[in-house]
Amino acid sequence: MTKLSDLQYILLSAASRRDDGNLYPLPANVDPRGGAKAAGALLRRHLAEERHVAGAEPSLHISAEGLKLIGVEPDAEAGDGEGAQSPDIQAPPARTTKAALLLTLLQRPEGAVTAELTEATGWLPHTVRAALTGLRKKGHPIERCSREGRTCYQCGTAAR
Repeated sequence: MTKLSDLQYILLSAASRRDDGNLYPLPANVDPRGGAKAAGALLRRHLAEERHVAGAEPSLHISAEGLKLIGVEPDAEAGDGEGAQSPDIQAPPARTTKAALLLTLLQRPEGAVTAELTEATGWLPHTVRAALTGLRKKGHPIERCSREGRTCYQCGTAAR
């Protein structure tokens, strides 16, 4: 199985929610230098592809392989490549919050350890734990387990 960084998962997830599948603009909480590096890695791994549109600069879009990797059906998302959108797809939120980022990381199959959550959000460990408590209070089923001797947190289908 292909192993992706947290940032690569975030870029693919954001692109999958866009009607054209474009990796850009980057989510608000992503550093442009790190985002460009992660996008280049996705391109090299064929999880993103460069598309040329007449009269415009080439742009990076999520590929069918990238959609499959994150669990999105490519047939429903791909359309004709000209911005077609399925009627059941919702527009992405205007701004990605750190709490949404936290939830995305927790929903990965391997979950996330505190160090990964603090690095991704820029929060201190006690703030991450408080945010986890807040997510629990909002009804998210967050479970604790152990990964390599460290406490790991999982949410949603990953926790089952």
